[in-house]
Amino acid sequence: MIFAAGLGTRLRPLTNDRPKALVEINGVTLLEKAILKLKSYGFNRIVVNVHHFADKMLDFLDTHDFGVDIIISDERAELLETGGGLRKAKLFFEDAPILIYNVDILTDLDLNALYDFHVAHNALATLAVRQRATSRYLLFDDNQILHGWTNIKTGITKIRRMPKDDLQSWAFSGIHVIHPQIFSFLERKGAFSIIDTYLACAAKETILAFPHDDTRWLDVGKHESLALAKGFDSL
Repeated sequence: MIFAAGLGTRLRPLTNDRPKALVEINGVTLLEKAILKLKSYGFNRIVVNVHHFADKMLDFLDTHDFGVDIIISDERAELLETGGGLRKAKLFFEDAPILIYNVDILTDLDLNALYDFHVAHNALATLAVRQRATSRYLLFDDNQILHGWTNIKTGITKIRRMPKDDLQSWAFSGIHVIHPQIFSFLERKGAFSIIDTYLACAAKETILAFPHDDTRWLDVGKHESLALAKGFDSL
């Protein structure tokens, strides 16, 4: 699933007349880049959620044949965030692990390696993470099991599983693989973050980190990253 429904507020005024997913880098939209990356790793059935300028998203997908099956999860009535958006799309998925990819991420991370790691460890979710500067971090133990979350700006920390040793801080990369069992934990209605669900589940369920500091990665959902994105054109 490609999360592509966001308002793209950090990219205004570019997103005043288009969705973030249709912002271009060297003439290629973020949505096209994401679809082609997933296709290159063998994913041939992709759910895309839409909200902001949804009609433009639908027109774009109707006029481009990427050679994969693309299914629209329509959030025009309400933007549901990552948790609510996944919950709404439940009926589109089969009984197999689901890879989720934020449309504003550029990376050369091996998605098959991430997916295979998740399957081998049978976790509820496996999150791609790396060491980078941010205000919010996920907290994992030495076995890469999620224990909590912290916001270093507000000082708020949430610990859901008591650690035996010091916890490591990792920044989430916007790419994750989930077991279909996750839907039994998505009981909230409306808009909510999938991170909230991961934290709620962390006390009893195994949620793993997949560090990828050896890869290139860029969040292009903000203006200061767009200039850098030209150097990521091959991704």
